[in-house]
Amino acid sequence: MRSAIPEPVTTLIEAFSRLPGVGPKTASRLTYYLLRAPDDFSLGLAQALNNLKAQTRFCSVCFNITVADPCFICSSSERDAGTLAVVEEPLDLMAIERTGIYKGRYHVLHGAISPVDGIGPDDLKIRELVARVEKEQAGEVIIATNPGMEGDATAMYLQRELASTPVRVTRLARGLPTGGDLEYVDSVTLMRALEGRSEL
Repeated sequence: MRSAIPEPVTTLIEAFSRLPGVGPKTASRLTYYLLRAPDDFSLGLAQALNNLKAQTRFCSVCFNITVADPCFICSSSERDAGTLAVVEEPLDLMAIERTGIYKGRYHVLHGAISPVDGIGPDDLKIRELVARVEKEQAGEVIIATNPGMEGDATAMYLQRELASTPVRVTRLARGLPTGGDLEYVDSVTLMRALEGRSEL
């Protein structure tokens, strides 16, 4: 028996359902919204998705998402090359940038150590961080992983890996809620956490 819903519709609903935080009902609403939307809107969305994959890459220095390599932060002479903030995801970098007070550079790990999810140190950009600290002779590494079990485990692992280098290792102050993500923290809380960072 043939389905009452055409295959292109069900295919898009399934595609939306694979996005984080999007369930079947939301996926259906998005799909039917696009069906009713003007053609230029739907085609514009398709073009934006195509451009996202075709025109972006990871910075070869910090592994942030960028169009040009190295990214504008790594190539800026106005940024403090001696200070590196280590974040889990590019969204965390954006959250710190919104505070407007941090003038150093970044290193994006692309995740956190989580044995439950099968993510180990080799799955993250940790080796690249250690090599970068040694090469650039950074003065301070601010571990800005998310508070919580995975973020704390990652921070402890990073501290051990960097122990053989002369770099000063600090961690964001505990003004951040445990279990929260940096991308959802307000700028004032994040600013205070940056200012109140402490030695590990």
